[in-house]
Amino acid sequence: MKEERSEALWNQAKKRMPGGVNSPVRAYGAVGRIPRFIQSASGSKIVDADGNEYIDYVCSFGPGILGHAHPAVVEAVQKACAGGLSFGAPTQREVELAELISRMMPAVEMLRLVNSGTEAVMSAIRAARGFTGRDKIVKFRGCYHGHSDALLVKAGSGALTTSVPDSAGVPADYTKNTLVADYNDPESVERLFGENPGEIAALVVEPVAANMGVVLPKEGFLPFLRQITQDKGALLIFDEVITGFRLGPGGAQEYYKVRPDLTTLGKIIGGGMPIGAYGGRRDIMEMVSPLGPVYQAGTLSGNPVATAAGIATLTQLQEHPEIYEELDRKGALLADAMRKAFGRAVSVNQIGSLIGLFFMEREATDQESVLMADTRRYADYFSYMLDHGIYLAPSQFEAMFVSAAHSREDLAKTCQALDGYARSLR
Repeated sequence: MKEERSEALWNQAKKRMPGGVNSPVRAYGAVGRIPRFIQSASGSKIVDADGNEYIDYVCSFGPGILGHAHPAVVEAVQKACAGGLSFGAPTQREVELAELISRMMPAVEMLRLVNSGTEAVMSAIRAARGFTGRDKIVKFRGCYHGHSDALLVKAGSGALTTSVPDSAGVPADYTKNTLVADYNDPESVERLFGENPGEIAALVVEPVAANMGVVLPKEGFLPFLRQITQDKGALLIFDEVITGFRLGPGGAQEYYKVRPDLTTLGKIIGGGMPIGAYGGRRDIMEMVSPLGPVYQAGTLSGNPVATAAGIATLTQLQEHPEIYEELDRKGALLADAMRKAFGRAVSVNQIGSLIGLFFMEREATDQESVLMADTRRYADYFSYMLDHGIYLAPSQFEAMFVSAAHSREDLAKTCQALDGYARSLR
């Protein structure tokens, strides 16, 4: 497989960008390979600068639920571009997207569009603090909520990959109000609320911890979080940047039948364009400026091109609910193929179109167990799959995403590659 052009671009990029990339995991540091510079994508396939074609299970780390360059989304973006790229003023599309999100996710009674998942979570926490008059928040070890200072504490995703869960450059004062609990451990949550009575504004959680490589909530864990936050006067924030509109039209909150106070969104609601959103109970969101004292603004928020892509994507999902049934089937097929190929040597977590593969025998239920996975084996597995035309996340601690565009042939080729790698280990 050729990689000369990608290598040349990487060497050039390293002169101007830290590590030659604009997001750390793209540097392939955890897998010891030359990062692939992508030239084009269509449906389930991506093509790199050397002309190599891959079946893509990264899907831009989640937005590509319909596949790359879906005709309806491309058409919507083209029409929007022709009318202007940015206005710094309200547009009809902002209203249409907000209405669409609220219809599909009823807990989001009112929302504000922003430019990323990071911005969405940061703003939701500010709103929660303004509403409650409290300063402290609870997050979970290994859950990633973007790269804002207060949340880079025991984080997941790329931070786990680099073995640096906490970032340099973040003053201790910025994180003093961030309390850390253990995912799937109610006792750790109870302890924090007991030690900080009347001080916790909100608890923020990935309802499915996709930034640990996909860790599912144990039965009763999310209802417990709903109950304890209600009892203690704190708000429950679901970070659905990944799970929103991926597990179903109503996200993880619909799937698990738990209604949060605030929800953060991104990825799918932009159809591949940069976007984020936070929203929830009307009384909380009315605290946001200009209605209330909680300030938040953004020059490019509600961008007309991004909202056009988001409307087209969500409309497709709303009008074709069978997509979710098909995604569930594809996800289960691949997860079963992994279990069959590797047996007891792996732990596989799967929910809908999200899959996590861990090279270890014990079950992946929290950060402690996840960190026991053999990351060197994952790197070897990644390289084999890459060389056989299967594009996976270059990190043990990222999810595998399945899209509506993945065909039977794609799945068959992927299963064949899985079997091939398993045989190479014997």
